[in-house]
Amino acid sequence: MSLSIYKTKQECGIAAGKYGAEKIRKTLAEKGECRIIIATGASQFEMLSQLVQEPDIDWSKVTMFHLDEYVGLPESHPASFRKYIKERFVAKLPCPLKEANFVPGDATDLQAAVDKLGEHLLDKVVDVCFIGIGENGHIAFNDPPCDFDTEKPYLIVNLDQVCRQQQLGEGWFPTIDDVPKQAVSMSARMIMKSRCIVNTVPDARKAYAMKITFEGDMSPMHPASIIRIHPDCETFCDLPAAAQLSQITKDFCGK
Repeated sequence: MSLSIYKTKQECGIAAGKYGAEKIRKTLAEKGECRIIIATGASQFEMLSQLVQEPDIDWSKVTMFHLDEYVGLPESHPASFRKYIKERFVAKLPCPLKEANFVPGDATDLQAAVDKLGEHLLDKVVDVCFIGIGENGHIAFNDPPCDFDTEKPYLIVNLDQVCRQQQLGEGWFPTIDDVPKQAVSMSARMIMKSRCIVNTVPDARKAYAMKITFEGDMSPMHPASIIRIHPDCETFCDLPAAAQLSQITKDFCGK
């Protein structure tokens, strides 16, 4: 695992997008296909904007899986992550993906739909996983305490108050009562099974999360801390997000 610190959110996102694109290119050259996981949220705007512009990627050989989604929220809702990915990623690619697999958070039989998607995800290894870290230190929607042990690819989880407040603060919902209390989330262990993780974490509001992820205890109370043991995980952050890291960490990892 390594950490790269950039001056601005824009530089951070561009670097993450370029890095992820190169990982996809190398995988396509080696295997002839690539499986990726795409995250959402305000932290991913610049990264995705860069990723879709990257040249020399045959997206028709790329299979995409969706990281998480709110329970009960229709795709038409402004906060829907399916809507986000279709508009900010899928629609901007130069050609259709081989497959685009979305989390059906509003499925009538949600558990059956989640289990089916999980079985498909486990068919082959995930090559590149794009994630971020929440203000409470979550990855995907695995809020603390995170289940580090489950082998299930996707979980139906309860969202804590800090997580729900973050969604409100980012402008996705008009009031806290409108923020769903549950979500479908890829599990931490499933994320860790990816060959490569590209972790994009900009903004001052993520400074505490970065502190506990990189310098706190590796614990279910700090969900993202598990990425410290991944053999190929690159984190991209900006200076505001790195503000609470020790000087030793900054000096070792900074750019």
